[in-house]
Amino acid sequence: MLLALTVADIRAVGPGVWNGWKGQLLRTLYWETEVVLGGGHSAIDRKARVKAAQESLRNALPGWSDPDFDAYAQRHYPAYWLKVDLPHLVAHAKLLYAMAAEVKSLATEVASDSYRGVTEITVVAPDHPRLLSFVAGACAAAGGNIVDAQIFTTADGFALDTISVSRAFERDEDEMRRASRIARTIEQALRGEIRVDEMVKQAHAHRGRDARAGAFRIPPAAAIDNSMSNRYTVLEVEGLDRPGLLYELTAALSKLNLNIGSAHIVTFGEKAVDSFYVTDLTGAQITSTARQAAIKRHMLAIF
Repeated sequence: MLLALTVADIRAVGPGVWNGWKGQLLRTLYWETEVVLGGGHSAIDRKARVKAAQESLRNALPGWSDPDFDAYAQRHYPAYWLKVDLPHLVAHAKLLYAMAAEVKSLATEVASDSYRGVTEITVVAPDHPRLLSFVAGACAAAGGNIVDAQIFTTADGFALDTISVSRAFERDEDEMRRASRIARTIEQALRGEIRVDEMVKQAHAHRGRDARAGAFRIPPAAAIDNSMSNRYTVLEVEGLDRPGLLYELTAALSKLNLNIGSAHIVTFGEKAVDSFYVTDLTGAQITSTARQAAIKRHMLAIF
């Protein structure tokens, strides 16, 4: 009933406010909440869900041999299988398989999702602490406003990042040209051919002050939690969204010598709520209260 009321409330605001992306967020929340209210995620339930996702992908790849698929399945952690839907599982598998066949260590792929009102840019590259910062900075420099991001790391050390940017053009042809330009900028940044920080500064100077800064007042907040994950420290930051915000947050995390294992980026109108699963450079959780306080100060200072 709460889901139905929320959908009706959003749709009643005005034309164009409701879109598929918001619907996907609410569907995900609904199903995850249902499991929790029904008794929580048991170990057996998680294993069954992972196995079901792997079987669905296996059926969608009839041309793959069993050894090839088994080897591929071992590259992903359980969180990946639990959070990614079948169309993206298929797209990721084909992209990673093609990379292996061509002996490539970097690849980008773009896809337009008019239903959700976003364009997706998938990046596969060797994982390192500043990778997400480079990707976010390249998007900001190229004019891409990130509204969602799913960040995963494979067991063999690759980052698999899918960035959703809001559409700028109605026609798919125009939007795909723009997305391809953003993808090329990301590749150049990851290869070290361009300096991301300089490009972001130039882009900000060219665009001027964001009008939302004077129209909205959202007190920034930062929270750190070690109980939500056995492996990572969860850092949640919220505040007024603006172009380049994700780049500034991830760049700050890199300077703090934190490694981002995964990230969940969402925007609600003018408000950004970004969650980062981080460790120190040794792979341990952040347990020092002094260091936790320092991280919060750096995050809040960005707003």
